[in-house]
Amino acid sequence: MKRRNRSKYNALAAPIGFWDRPVASLVLLGVCAAFLMVSAVNPAFFGDMRAGASNMFEPALSALSYPVQQASDTVRDVTGLSSLQSRNAELEKENARLREWYQTALNLEDQNKALQALLSLSLEPKQKFITTRVIADPGNAFVKSVLVRAGLSEGANKGNPVVSGDGLIGRVVHSGAHASRVLLLNDVNSRVPVMIEEIDHHAVLAGRNTGMPALDHLAKDANIEEGMRVVTSGFGGMFGPGIPVGQVVREEDGTFAVRLLASLETTQYVRIIQNHEDINLISNDLK
Repeated sequence: MKRRNRSKYNALAAPIGFWDRPVASLVLLGVCAAFLMVSAVNPAFFGDMRAGASNMFEPALSALSYPVQQASDTVRDVTGLSSLQSRNAELEKENARLREWYQTALNLEDQNKALQALLSLSLEPKQKFITTRVIADPGNAFVKSVLVRAGLSEGANKGNPVVSGDGLIGRVVHSGAHASRVLLLNDVNSRVPVMIEEIDHHAVLAGRNTGMPALDHLAKDANIEEGMRVVTSGFGGMFGPGIPVGQVVREEDGTFAVRLLASLETTQYVRIIQNHEDINLISNDLK
């Protein structure tokens, strides 16, 4: 029994031992030489073999690579979404800053227009003035006035005329250290000596707490027509002569009023004209 098993082992070991012999080396060299000759004669032979192998294993390789590709796409999408969200946040911040600058630019444009209009109003060379802005409108149905950012420290005194870029708007009635209250022309307490330029006719501009002050103390024979220009006359010394005020308007009852050149509601910047005379000597009749 042992002898039979040993013979089987020798039969199996005989082919394996064959490769230990020099003949095996010669066979391998022969096979390699044959492959080299085939590749030299027909170079596309092995390319066809590789193509066939690729076609054979392509479905399996595709199946194995699909999960990896999906994971890669997911990572790329998540990374791109995060980048887009970050970029969107940056754009929103930049847009907010641009809106702030836009509003600033609009405010500067309005201020520039108001200041240019103010410069276009010519005054007598000898007159000195303070340029300032309106800071509040404390007026109501019975009092028409505004606050301006200039007071005694800046040289604004009671009685000083106040003009906008279009014409006269009123006079200072109270001065604090750094702010003053200006009584507007349409206030019921306002009285201003004026002159109708075309006919050199003097009158008094009287506020009525309405949009257009009235023309009082007109001569019955005065040849007044609508559209005539009204300026300050300079009588009394408080208002210098020639400051533009408005145009004559005939009302339904036959009386005359003045359509003011200056917009009392929307004026932003004003000039306070400094008087050369002591305002304490001015007659209270014009107040």
